[in-house]
Amino acid sequence: MPRCTLCPRKCGAVRENGEIGACHTGREIVVALAAPHHFEEPPISGQKGSGAVFFGGCSLGCIFCQNQEISREAKGRAMTEDELGNLLLSLAEQGVHNLNLVTGTHYTDRIARVLKKIKPHLSIPVIWNSSGYENPDTLRLLEGLIDIYLPDYKYVSRDLSAALSGAPDYRETADQALLEMYRQVGPVRLGEDGMLKRGMVVRHLALPGCRRDTEAVLHALRDLLPTSDILLSLMRQYTPDFAPPTAPKHLLRRLTSFEYDAATALAAELGFRGFTQGKDAASRSFTPDFS
Repeated sequence: MPRCTLCPRKCGAVRENGEIGACHTGREIVVALAAPHHFEEPPISGQKGSGAVFFGGCSLGCIFCQNQEISREAKGRAMTEDELGNLLLSLAEQGVHNLNLVTGTHYTDRIARVLKKIKPHLSIPVIWNSSGYENPDTLRLLEGLIDIYLPDYKYVSRDLSAALSGAPDYRETADQALLEMYRQVGPVRLGEDGMLKRGMVVRHLALPGCRRDTEAVLHALRDLLPTSDILLSLMRQYTPDFAPPTAPKHLLRRLTSFEYDAATALAAELGFRGFTQGKDAASRSFTPDFS
């Protein structure tokens, strides 16, 4: 049986034999929540919601993760590929604007097989919503199956990404992943209804005490991809509710208005188009209820 190398961790777990990988999952696809979601960016959620499917497990493992209930413990319902396909079709039939696959990196091969079967029956876009910490070779399994990529671009600093996500190679890995995503889907395209049909929205969560790294992220992203072809979602929703007491002291508070306003001003100066968040976004009420 093959040893798993789907994500950049390349932990080598024989997941088909029940071994648990760095993603906290084994042989089964685990789905924690599937429902219309109304808290994504406006051209993704729209009026009818985004058909979000939250997968259990995660290959990155940020210490401040707001979804750690499912990302670390892989809580949820185990499904076969056929069951996942039926779930996605059922969700699409509810009238959502798109199917939004959240943190599916460690199931990429199986999700790709599912999408190949159901894609001819879909009339809405499929979104790949991920941490940005992806193996480009694995992403190529999704070519022609994903319409919209919604990756994070979290860090530039090796020290910061090592301390907060155990991934000192995050920046160089995410660079190659985002380039592959852009190669597959190209420039942003909106429909007549204002909804996103194709392209990339890159998210960056501004963290308290990390203003210089956020500035470096914005400069790096500007140099990596054409700002005219992508949308930037500059997020303010960090909350210390999910950080452990042992986390760096700067993570035990919320972002200040000065920190966020400095980031939005730089994003505008660099020519980004996209989305910002209000101060009220920094609340655990924005976290889905996985119970």
